[in-house]
Amino acid sequence: MNSNARGYGRTVTSRDVAELAGVSQATVSRLLAGSGKVSATTQAKVHAAMETLGYVPHAGAKAMKTMRTNTIGVVVADLTNPFYSEVLDELSRELTAAGFRVVIWNASGGSHQDALQAIRERAVDGVIFTTATADSVELQAAVEQESPIVLINRVVEGLDCDQVSSSNLHGGAIVADYLLEHSKTRVAFIGGTNQASTSRDRGRGFLSRMEELGHPVPDHFRFYGEFSHDRGAHIVNRLLSRADRPDAVFCANDYMAFGALDALRANGLSAPEDCWVIGYDDVDMAGWDSFSLTTVRQPSREMARIGARLLVERINTPGLPSRQVNFPCDLIVRGSTGHQPIC
Repeated sequence: MNSNARGYGRTVTSRDVAELAGVSQATVSRLLAGSGKVSATTQAKVHAAMETLGYVPHAGAKAMKTMRTNTIGVVVADLTNPFYSEVLDELSRELTAAGFRVVIWNASGGSHQDALQAIRERAVDGVIFTTATADSVELQAAVEQESPIVLINRVVEGLDCDQVSSSNLHGGAIVADYLLEHSKTRVAFIGGTNQASTSRDRGRGFLSRMEELGHPVPDHFRFYGEFSHDRGAHIVNRLLSRADRPDAVFCANDYMAFGALDALRANGLSAPEDCWVIGYDDVDMAGWDSFSLTTVRQPSREMARIGARLLVERINTPGLPSRQVNFPCDLIVRGSTGHQPIC
């Protein structure tokens, strides 16, 4: 039902729509619920009547009939990180085309409790997590409610749900290969939290390959914490004050790498002349001339598209077995290192 409809001083109901369209109320109900066949001519009459009356179906009432809200919740960690902006853009486009509304929750911000409440009250048909960790309370709530779930970007080992990721171990390893091919042996690694599979696997791939090739990264050149521009800048400022400052820095995402580049500039230095900088993700900004960041590219938009489709399929067919999709990644060389990649 809909209050304040055009020209009506009362609530307009589906009965009013049926009367104006010259059809039965049952026909209007079937059309709104998406159940049963309604001819194209009848659909056109009903939609015209709804437009004339200003009638909008009540979402809550429709959900009670269909057990669907046509709403998907998406959990992210930091909307200032351009990686999540790109992922959300693709998710919204794909889910909207499939007939769903999208609600975005920032797990590290003020919408944390909103996410928990919506999941527990089944106010969403499914949830996409782009930042999941094993101890995520939103993820735990979704598992307890047996909500359809898809993880994108980060994975949680042992969790029985659809997960879409890229080959982070390999991505870290190819950075080590590239640096050592060009005689960069004094290298610092700036990672995120080890609870995040992305940081953990990128770091493992990189550090293991450096050690395997005879150039282990010392503990004082390894850093872990939050993924942020400011933290990347802060750590590079500290590194630059050392007598044995590194000749290259590998950051576990582009956002921190942008901070590293800004710290070099603030100290009157530049990449690649004074220190090489490598990121991870290949967000659009990485290709801008002001950054020209060498980075590991993961196909984030394709990962988002596949993740959205997996969730829609799971909502429509709950009994599907869990699926794991893993995409390859590539090293993209730009001006922050200044050498072509190894073949």
